[in-house]
Amino acid sequence: MKSESPLSPDNSPSIDDSLLRNGNYAETTQLPAVQHSFSTLNELIDHSVQQYGGYPVIGMAFEEPLTYRQFSYRIYCLARHMRAQGLKKGSRVALLAENSHNWGTAYLAAVRIGAVAVPILPDLPENDVRHIIGEMKCDYVFITQQQIEKIYELKKKIKKIITLDDYYEKNGVVATEPFSRFLLDAEEHCKENEPTPYPEVNKDDLASILYTSGTSGFSKAVMLTHGNLCANAMSASKLIAINPGKTFLSVLPISHTYEFTVGFLLPLIKGCRIVYAGKSPTPTVLHKICSAEKPSAMLVVPLIMEKIFKKRVLPAIEKSKVLSYICRFNFGRKLIYRKIGKKLLQFFGNNLEVMGIGGAAINPDVEIFLRDAGFPYLVGYGQTESSPLISGGPQGDTTITIGSSGKPVPGVDVRISNPNPETGIGEIQARGDNVMKGYWNDEEATREALIEDGWLRTGDMGLLDEIGNLHILGRSKSIIVLASGENIYPEAIEHKLNSYPFVVESLVVENNGMLEAWIYPDYEFIDMETTGQSRQQRHKYIMEHLDRMRSEVNKQLPTTSRLSRVIERREPFIKTATHKIKRYLYSDRHMAD
Repeated sequence: MKSESPLSPDNSPSIDDSLLRNGNYAETTQLPAVQHSFSTLNELIDHSVQQYGGYPVIGMAFEEPLTYRQFSYRIYCLARHMRAQGLKKGSRVALLAENSHNWGTAYLAAVRIGAVAVPILPDLPENDVRHIIGEMKCDYVFITQQQIEKIYELKKKIKKIITLDDYYEKNGVVATEPFSRFLLDAEEHCKENEPTPYPEVNKDDLASILYTSGTSGFSKAVMLTHGNLCANAMSASKLIAINPGKTFLSVLPISHTYEFTVGFLLPLIKGCRIVYAGKSPTPTVLHKICSAEKPSAMLVVPLIMEKIFKKRVLPAIEKSKVLSYICRFNFGRKLIYRKIGKKLLQFFGNNLEVMGIGGAAINPDVEIFLRDAGFPYLVGYGQTESSPLISGGPQGDTTITIGSSGKPVPGVDVRISNPNPETGIGEIQARGDNVMKGYWNDEEATREALIEDGWLRTGDMGLLDEIGNLHILGRSKSIIVLASGENIYPEAIEHKLNSYPFVVESLVVENNGMLEAWIYPDYEFIDMETTGQSRQQRHKYIMEHLDRMRSEVNKQLPTTSRLSRVIERREPFIKTATHKIKRYLYSDRHMAD
């Protein structure tokens, strides 16, 4: 793509500050819905700027946002400055940082000149970070103070280290440059130098290389093109109806494709404003931000809503004999849930139009609550390899069944490979412009994942019901095959176990031909229930509850799927960025001890 004249940040139409603060800007203007399609991320942002130039686009909570035109100007200047300093098409730029508007600016500036962004999840350990940056040979690293120690040993291999939070490394271990200084230099460069053409960027050019945080083994480097990400962002934009000027609250890591595509690119397409929390979204922090920013949309992983259900909803009902009795009946339960749902909407700022839930499977009991409560949610399913959405929604579709992941998203074909004649269950496969180019430097894994005519083997087992909803049963590698030949989907049993208030998480495994469950209890809940008791009494309380749970859950399961025993685990399981347990780490029996 050729360069255009820089857009002056001073050309933005003025916006009434009171409208921005109150989140009502969308209601004061009339702009058409985007009907354009994009083949590169550069085209996407350029078109959004043309459509929504003076609209607020991105910023931190409680701070004045940038407008689309101001955001674009920063991207333009940074891109020119980075190119002048030697970055070129194909250069690799790592982003190892928490969410911020600076993260998005750096990413879009890098891909503007055809460089390849390498987003790294902030919670990855130092060894993984060193492996990724070393393997990718990243020229630039955009980082924050919280992450800086992870790259100390790589200082000689990195050309430039820029701190997105303006942290200055006083100890001299690594040479850093504050982002604000880098941006100021870039803007000066734009003013003083004639623009030069950018390298041509096409839809098949790489935009990102992302390392998966899979549940079944060592991470792979997924290559996603401009066309992949744009196709999936456009698909996602067709799932929800939201007006320009509305607010997206971002609480999940933008370095994960789920948040990047649906929580970053989608709002840009829609002309919305993106707000970053700036800190860990604890209930207190989240409530404060939502009260002030009044988000219309946000993305969460199921764990967030499951915690609210188990910590707030269930205890309120169980402590009242009247409410417990009323909830035994469908009509009564829906009535109570509806009232709780209104309070939940108030917690999120009372302006929420849609909450996307994805990244892992949601507990059916929690979804029943959300449906009965009238809470505006959508469940989605996808993988990094598919940029990521494969199914979800669409908003307002009353035929979406509880327990499913909705319909295949527009532009994505889904099929079930070799389905069981009796159950319809088989491997989920997907095809579309969103499917990755392949795994970097791993032809064997690429051939295994991408089969004839561009179909992606997801490795997930599931089925399509009669009305087109996709149901996910679990990873093919996590299926437990018993001596009887019975296939056991452990995730379905774990959902039942996790619904108990004293359970934080669980894992069902096979041991000598028998099924057993490892339970990480909610010790805070147990402490409240056993106040003043001795250690022996607390242990007895836990054992009795685990045994009772085993008995109750077994009554809900076929004979072949019943648990032989339930074991207390005294520390959390190791999980991926989207809070899925890394099952492969617990395949050996000794890990239970």
